[in-house]
Amino acid sequence: MAASFKIAVAGCGGMANTWVNYAMERPDAEIVALVDIKLEFAKAMAQRHGLACPAFTDLREAIQATGANLVFDITIPASHYQIATTAMLLGCDVFAEKPLSETLTHCQDVIRVANQTGKTHAVMQNRRYDPRIRALRSMIENDVIGQPGYVGADFFLGPHFGGFREAMESPLLIDMAIHTFDQARLILGADPISVYCQEFNPVGSWYAGQAAAICIFEMSDGSVFCYRGSWCAEGAPTSWEATWRVNGVKGTIVWDGDGNPYAEVVAPIDQQGKFIRDYVRVDPEILPLVSTFHDGCLDEMFAALSEGRRAETDCRDNIQSMAMVLGAIESSRQGRKIVISELLASNKPNL
Repeated sequence: MAASFKIAVAGCGGMANTWVNYAMERPDAEIVALVDIKLEFAKAMAQRHGLACPAFTDLREAIQATGANLVFDITIPASHYQIATTAMLLGCDVFAEKPLSETLTHCQDVIRVANQTGKTHAVMQNRRYDPRIRALRSMIENDVIGQPGYVGADFFLGPHFGGFREAMESPLLIDMAIHTFDQARLILGADPISVYCQEFNPVGSWYAGQAAAICIFEMSDGSVFCYRGSWCAEGAPTSWEATWRVNGVKGTIVWDGDGNPYAEVVAPIDQQGKFIRDYVRVDPEILPLVSTFHDGCLDEMFAALSEGRRAETDCRDNIQSMAMVLGAIESSRQGRKIVISELLASNKPNL
C-alpha cells in the first residue's frame, strides 16, 4: 500500500535524526526527499539512515520533483517563515520545529497562508507530551489547589552549544523560553494578556546576545506568571523542564522538573485562629502516555491531520506562546509593559 504521507525533510542537522527515525517507523509515511542548503548534509542523512530518496538544496524543487505532500521543517529559526509559506503554497502540510517564526508579522502571515491554502501548520512543542506536566495540569483542572493566582518557573542552565545560538540577539527567549512559556499556557489553560521583561547578558556569558531574562506575565485567567532564566548559569542547574511553583486559593503545587509534581493543600480540619495552617500532601496520578516528548507531539500532529482537525500545537494556537516570547523581547527593548493584543495588532502582515 502506498504511503499516505510523502515527506520532504527540510534541514538535515542533528535534530532531524529524531524526526527521521520517527517517520521511518510509521507504515503510512515515506521520506521522499531530504533538503539542506548544504547538499552534503542531506546526502549524509540519507546514508546514515539507509534512505534511497534524492537530496536537494531547494525545497520548491524537492516538492515538485517528488510529489511530497508533507514537509518536516527542522531548519534554523530564521528559515521557518520561508519554508512554511513555500511548502503550503505548493500544497504541502507542515510540521515544524519551534519557534513558529522569528517575528510576529511572519507568525501571523504563516497563519494567513494556512487559512488561505487550507493546509495544516503545527509546531513541535515536545514538553507538552510529558506525563508529569499533564499530571500537574490535571491537579489544576481537578481543583486540587483552587484557582491559581501565581505561577513561577525558574530555568538556569549553562549549555555550551557553539553555532547559531551563541550569535543570536535573544538566545534564551527565542530558542528556549518558548518551551517554558508554552508549558505555562498548558498548565493554566490561559493565554497572555501583558508582559514586562528585562533581558540582560550576565558577566562571564559566552553568548553574544542577551542570555538571561526576568519576565512577568498577566494571564487571561487572572493569574501572574513569573519567569526567571539564564542560559549561562554555571553550577546548580535546574531541570530542562524548569522548576515550578503554582500557588492557588487552597494550596500550592511544586515540581522540580525531574521527579513528579505534588501539592500541599490546607488540611481539612478546623484551623480557625492558626497563624500558619497545617497542610497535607496530595500526589497526582501519573497517567502514562503512549508516546512522549517528540514522538508524542508527532503522534498528535499526524492524528490531527488524519482526522481533519487542528493539532493541539496548531499555528493558530501556538502564536500565543510566540507572542509571549516576542512580547517579552519587545518589552525589554522598550523598557515598559507590553499589552499582547496591541502587539499582535501592530504586527499584522501587509496583505
